[in-house]
Parts: sequence; C-alpha cells; structure tokens
Amino acid sequence: MPLSERKKLEQQRRDDGRLPPGQALTLKWPVLHAGEVPGFNSETWDLEVRGLLESPFKLTWQEFQALPRTKITADFHCVTTWSKFDNQWSGVLFRTIVERAKPKPEARFVMVHADGGYDSNVPLADLMRDDVVLADWHSPEPLDPEHGAPLRLIVPHLYAWKSVKWVRGLEFMADDRGGYWENIGYHMYGDPFREERFQDENNPPPPTNK
Repeated sequence: MPLSERKKLEQQRRDDGRLPPGQALTLKWPVLHAGEVPGFNSETWDLEVRGLLESPFKLTWQEFQALPRTKITADFHCVTTWSKFDNQWSGVLFRTIVERAKPKPEARFVMVHADGGYDSNVPLADLMRDDVVLADWHSPEPLDPEHGAPLRLIVPHLYAWKSVKWVRGLEFMADDRGGYWENIGYHMYGDPFREERFQDENNPPPPTNK
C-alpha cells in the first residue's frame, strides 16, 4: 500500500476512535519478544490451570483442541507504538477455561505463565470479556511460533505485552502482582487509550515484548 494510502487509513482509524494516542498504524506484524522461541511437542505439552479454584486441572494439547472454539476480529496495540487492525483470531474463549475451573470468590487476578519464564498479570474481570481468547490461529493460517504458537492469550483492549505468547499456565490469585515486564517498570494494567505504558513515565524501562 502506498504511504499516502496508509496515512489516510491511519487517520480514519484515529477519527473513528480505534487508534490510541501515541500509536501509528502498521500493515506488517513486527516480531518482538524476550528470549528464544521455545520448541513445541504436542505429546508433552500441557496447560496447567491452578490457584484459587474449586476445580484445578491440566489439559493436554489434544484436550485443548477438543474444547469449543470461537473466532474474533480485534485490533492489536503494541506498547512500542504500533497498532495492527482487524486481526482474525481463532481459539478458545478464556471464559471456557474459567467455567471449568470455577474460581473461588476471592480470585480476582490471573498470572499468565509462559515457556521461557515469561509471565504477566491480568484482572480476571478483563479476561471474562467476549473477545479474550487463547488463540492458536491468526487467520488465514495457524499461529506462527515467533508470534506465540502453539498458544497465545489475546486481550485486545490492553497493550499487547498482556497478550502472552507460549502460554503454559494460568494461576488464579486474590491479590495483584507484577509479572516479567511489570517488575521492571511496565504498567500493572496497560490500557492503550490511557497510554498506561510505564509505572514511571519520566523513567521508562527498557524495550518490551510486543
């Protein structure tokens, strides 16, 4: 797409309220992450759901694939100031996991754990939205390992570091605590429309994941 057309589309997204302040439209999908891309073995992979739950459980890859699936279309906002629009994701609603796990009343936050030691915190109420999915497809094809395959959390209304790649565990908690990037200075919540990038805007931390 010619630059002038891209700029026109960017202005349209700004005018219709879909482009957060400080962001620019991209037609590409940059690859950003901490550490190496982990390997995947469908025979040994599992997803552990634990914490303040009535029914903690683990899922094999085959069991995860058997869960009810959904498709969503959503925008994607990276804290490094680019936004990619109208992404088509396919996977399992986070709500499906919650319905099986039955969180206890005191469970209000979830720590999302990933291969490689990465994790990030998200309020449980945010994860219950209709467009929050554990995705294994980014249409028109399966999710690429560099973008989080085999499984990536997608939380469209928060900055994309909250959309954790390579998900392996969901820990339900009573109290909020920071994950990998939050512990070095990124915002605990991360609303792109409020530009909640860093805990201290005058002293930002190093560049982040996605």
